[in-house]
Amino acid sequence: MNKMHLNDSVIPHTDVAKCTPRIGAEIANIRLSADLPDQTIAAINRLVLEHKVIFFRDQSHLDDAEQERFALRFGKLSIYPEGTTPIFDMDSAVRDIQADVWHIDWSCMDAYPKIAVLRGVLIPPIGGDTMWSNTAAAYLDLPLPLQRLADDLWAVHSFPGAYKRPSATALIGPRIETEHPVVRVHPETGERTLVLGSYVAGFVGVPKHNGQRLLDLFESHITAQENTVRWKWRQGDVAIWDNRATMHCATKDYGDQRRVVRRATIEGEVPVSVDGRHSVARFKFVGRNDKLTSYER
Repeated sequence: MNKMHLNDSVIPHTDVAKCTPRIGAEIANIRLSADLPDQTIAAINRLVLEHKVIFFRDQSHLDDAEQERFALRFGKLSIYPEGTTPIFDMDSAVRDIQADVWHIDWSCMDAYPKIAVLRGVLIPPIGGDTMWSNTAAAYLDLPLPLQRLADDLWAVHSFPGAYKRPSATALIGPRIETEHPVVRVHPETGERTLVLGSYVAGFVGVPKHNGQRLLDLFESHITAQENTVRWKWRQGDVAIWDNRATMHCATKDYGDQRRVVRRATIEGEVPVSVDGRHSVARFKFVGRNDKLTSYER
């Protein structure tokens, strides 16, 4: 029995509504819970791999504890460099997390998260959408010479300071820095995906000015309209995405209104390049006795 039939036997295809041809699907008639059968969790994981990001409406029964328990069904939870709590609270009234830039969650880490589970807790009546892009489709859209160039390139992803803008205060936290291949081979699907975004500080062996032009060129494919989906949140919505095959960006268009979303992420694997090399941590993030530190490798 193929994967499509396995999915359809657990989650009927009539309950899966694609958001766009290339990315995103809304899943109906599932009440998310840590107590879901193994077959349902496996089907949800396959839908994430297929659609890159999937959405569930009307999940207001979830609280932080149950979101954490549900996320654990997909693997071990990540510890955030911002703090050690498994559920990361993103409250616009408390902090500016500067997520309104295209990024891969914590790509400055060598084994950055593979899956994220985001829950809408307090959603402004207007604005506050999130956009995702399919980085596997973006790679396939590159002309063959640019694919070959991307295959050979490595980029330095760093924190803090990756999100810093002229109007923003530099983020505070342990220094984290990793050399990633610009193209990684997805460990579950075998797809080639682009690993870029706002944590990129530069390309290995490429002068900064030329590197910025390359980054703009590749990211213009990643953020092309045909590769993206935009989700209009309602309170109680849950989004689950493959952080290895997407980039995302929160829109900051809700003024002084309050927006609260809470996220759990699942530990990922160290990326592997198309020629079999692994990402290399320059400054590695570790948590020791509830203190966040980094060390140079």
